[in-house]
Amino acid sequence: HFFDHVVTPLGRRLFSPENAHHLALEVVRLGLAPRGRIGSDGQGRKLIFDSPIGLAAGFDKNGEAIEGLFDLGFSYVEIGSVTPLPQPGNAKPRSFRLVEDKGVINRFGFNSEGVDMVRQHLIDYREALGWVWHHFMTSQPRTGILGVNLGKNKTSDDEIGDYTTGIRELGPYADYLVINVSSPNTPGLRSLQQREPLQHLLTSTLKARNSYAPHAPLFVKLAPDLTEEEMEDVAQVVMETGIDGMIVSNTTNARPDSLLSHNKHEVGGLSGAPIRDRSTECIRTMYRLTNGSIPIIGVGGVGSGRDAYDKLKAGASLIQVYSMMVYEGPGLISRIRKELADIVEENGYISVDEVVGADCEEIYWDRREER
Repeated sequence: HFFDHVVTPLGRRLFSPENAHHLALEVVRLGLAPRGRIGSDGQGRKLIFDSPIGLAAGFDKNGEAIEGLFDLGFSYVEIGSVTPLPQPGNAKPRSFRLVEDKGVINRFGFNSEGVDMVRQHLIDYREALGWVWHHFMTSQPRTGILGVNLGKNKTSDDEIGDYTTGIRELGPYADYLVINVSSPNTPGLRSLQQREPLQHLLTSTLKARNSYAPHAPLFVKLAPDLTEEEMEDVAQVVMETGIDGMIVSNTTNARPDSLLSHNKHEVGGLSGAPIRDRSTECIRTMYRLTNGSIPIIGVGGVGSGRDAYDKLKAGASLIQVYSMMVYEGPGLISRIRKELADIVEENGYISVDEVVGADCEEIYWDRREER
C-alpha cells in the first residue's frame, strides 16, 4: 500500500512528530488519504456501529477532518479533547516518537481551539452533509458515529463548570460525549478519578447531559495507572452513577523496562505498542469489577486484528486506534477489520458481540444466559 509503505515512513523521516501529525490531518481533511469504507459486523449500546473499530481522541482535536476520517474506514470518530476556552497547550517540542518501541510520548496539554470554534466546525460538518440537526435529535448520522471528548482548561479551578460548558455547547452535535479525567498533561486532572471527586463530577455531568444532550451516551476516560483499589472505587462510582460507559485507557506515566528508544525519558503520556498489554489488563479488571454491566471502549496499542480481539475478549465492546497509525499508516484500519473478522470466525464465534468478555468466563456465560 503506497500510503503505508512510502508516505507514512517518509513523513516520519522528514517531519517532526507534531508537523507530521498536522500534515496527516490535512491530507485526511482534503480527502487524499486511501478510503476503506465499512460493512456491518458489530454493535454497541444505544448506538449502532458498523464495525467495532474507531478513532481515539487526540488525532483530530478540533473537528477539522471528520468526513475524511470516516473515509479511512472508521465506524466512529472521537474528536478532542476540547476545552471551553482556547488554549495553546504546552511548549514545543511536545510529541516524541519511540521508533524502536512503536510508541509515542506526548505532553500536548490539551491544546484546543475551544468550544466556540469546534462548535462551528461541527455545524459546518453537519451542514455539508445536508442534515438538519436538531438539539435533541435521537437518530444518528449516515456517515458514522461522532464522539466529542471534553477537557478542562489548565487554569480553571471549576472542572464541573468546564465539563458542563462542553456538554452544553457541543453535546447537541455529538452522538456520544466523553469526560476526560485521565490525561497526564494537565496538572491535577487525574485526581478527579478518586472516589469522591469522581462521584461528584459524574453526577453533575450526567445532569448536564440530561439537560443539554439527552440523546448522547456519556463515557468517562480512565488512566491505565490506577491501582487495583482505585479501580475498585472507580467501578463502584460508574455503577452507582449510571454513566453509560468507560474508555480504557488513556496514556501512561509509567516507563516499562523494555523500552529501547532514547526518547523514553521524555516527560508525558506514553502510548502505542508499549501500553498494549497494560491497557488490556485494565479492561479485563474493569469488566470484572463492573460485572460486565458497563460498556467499555478499549484503547491502547492496537496494531492488528489480534490486538483488537484480545481487548474484546478482555471485555471491550468497541476498540479505538490512534498511535499505531504513526507506524503502520492509514491502511491499518482496513487490515485490523479484516484480521479481526478472520480471527472471530476461526474461533467459532458468529459475531464480534459474542467475543466480548470471553476471558471472564463466569460473567460471560451469565450474560449470555441473560440474552
